[in-house]
Amino acid sequence: MDLIPKPDQVVSAAGNVAHSLVYGGLADLRSMPRTLIDQGTLREVYHYRPAAQVRDHGDPVLLVTPLAAPALCYDLRRGCSLVEHLVDAGRPTYLVEYGAVSFRDRDLGMEHWIEEVVPTAIREVSSHAGDRPVHVVGWSLGGTFALLSAAADASLRIASITVLGTPFDVRQVPLVAPLRPLLQLADGRGPITRIYRAAGAAPQPLVRWAFRLSAFQKLVTKPLAIIRHLDDADYLAQIEAVDRFTANMIAYPGRTFGQLYHRLLKGNALVDGMFDLGDRTVSIADITAPVLVFGGANDAIAPIEAVKAAVPMLSSSPEARFEIVPGGHLGMLTGRKARTSTWPVIDAWVDQWTEHRDEPPAPARSATSRRTTMKAARKTAGRTPTDKPDETPTLGANPTRRYGSADSRALRR
Repeated sequence: MDLIPKPDQVVSAAGNVAHSLVYGGLADLRSMPRTLIDQGTLREVYHYRPAAQVRDHGDPVLLVTPLAAPALCYDLRRGCSLVEHLVDAGRPTYLVEYGAVSFRDRDLGMEHWIEEVVPTAIREVSSHAGDRPVHVVGWSLGGTFALLSAAADASLRIASITVLGTPFDVRQVPLVAPLRPLLQLADGRGPITRIYRAAGAAPQPLVRWAFRLSAFQKLVTKPLAIIRHLDDADYLAQIEAVDRFTANMIAYPGRTFGQLYHRLLKGNALVDGMFDLGDRTVSIADITAPVLVFGGANDAIAPIEAVKAAVPMLSSSPEARFEIVPGGHLGMLTGRKARTSTWPVIDAWVDQWTEHRDEPPAPARSATSRRTTMKAARKTAGRTPTDKPDETPTLGANPTRRYGSADSRALRR
């Protein structure tokens, strides 16, 4: 709203307030309909039902949920849901989530997700979709699980991997850097260690508080922002949906939280692309699937440099691409701008690496034509619904920090 609101803004604001009071909110928070196809210990695999009048086609897409965050990250609200976007496009869409964590799960470590949960989900999805290779999409720690699972098991039928906001060098995370000396001093005997050992899990309130702390400035200015946008129903609906997402944060299993704290946060274990799994070490350099890596222009949890560090390590991948998109840690995945930035690039990437077995044969695309497809996707990604074709802005907040696979791997030299 303007400092001195226009009449139409006043009317819109009044309507939004009235609607919120009568109906309890503006956001359409209905979940996309889905069916459970597989389950196990902290593993639930769902298939989203195809949209009416739309036939599923192409290879399936599996969304990998991070620990502690609810699956709402992929299905935030109608009109701003990656799941809804994929289903409406006719893509066979699946999701793996983990359910509520209890005290009996306290001894489960990251190995459970890397060696059992994610690989099993990939196999089940491939089988359910007609024995097709799977496009794996992981946000935050879900991206870590996706990459390490692919590195640990070369037999998995993976068509491509997309990771969003997945840090590999936590030295580049501003929230962690000032705490590193304190983490080293604790040396496994600090209060964090005592909490997860005694409670068997990282408490839900602690997880929720940590997520909100990462967006502290937005939290402080939120009341003023709401007042300024009282006439914008879509903005207010997004606020409601994000609040619901944050309220549904869940706990980490005790041992997993300990590994995240000691090995990733303190030890920066992924900085060289290696991770110890029991008696073996896996390396993301062994991944042979194409990998698309997204960094959020305003991500405080996984800044661009922390995320970009993974790309030069993907030496066996046929293509490792890095893209900067607008938004913070959650916004880059399911913010309002993601609809015209992140999602079109994911669409082009999945199309590029999909086997079109159930469609009329198309001429094989050369490397040049694939690059042309991605270039067109970047142009589309920068548009808003009202943009004219000749006014298309470049994708991302800072186009000079966007890298393709060749440029990214050159960073190693």
